[in-house]
Amino acid sequence: MGEQQLDEVLSAACLGEAWALRVVYDELAPRVLGYLRGRGAAEPEDLTSEVFLAVLPRLATVTGGAAGLRTLLFSVAHARLVDDLRRRARRGPAVALDDTTVLPTAPSAETVAFGQAGTDRVRQVLAGLPGDQRDVLLLRLVGDLTVDEVATAIGRSAGAVKQLQRRGLLELRAQLADGRVTL
Repeated sequence: MGEQQLDEVLSAACLGEAWALRVVYDELAPRVLGYLRGRGAAEPEDLTSEVFLAVLPRLATVTGGAAGLRTLLFSVAHARLVDDLRRRARRGPAVALDDTTVLPTAPSAETVAFGQAGTDRVRQVLAGLPGDQRDVLLLRLVGDLTVDEVATAIGRSAGAVKQLQRRGLLELRAQLADGRVTL
């Protein structure tokens, strides 16, 4: 969907139109989810829902149209992710269930494997980067944010975002060239 179309849908969403809220979610949730998955969130789907629950009631206050909404979404996503990582660090490791525990039916292993293969590979490749570089690359590539939008989302200057992106891409190139990672 183009920027102008998303601006028009956003206007309808600000008026509470259910169809427009759905279009906004359908258009932007995969990007937020991709960012959270790429950063290793334990429950990226839950965090994505939390982000939209926090942002959608505030749609009427968003300035800057679709670009402003994306910036707000990824700012909230980044903050929720940091909160989640801190919360998990305080809790310590999860306790494993014993072998006798009956779990509810889940999707087949094949479905899960195919669904996660690309995400797991991207996570592996990005794991070798410092956190700031990884954040910037995920927000720029998966989130499809501009440099200025990323700067707002992570609380850095546009120049710092450009440097982090450059360094991250150079490091990925070096890893590919010397065989530390393969595609």
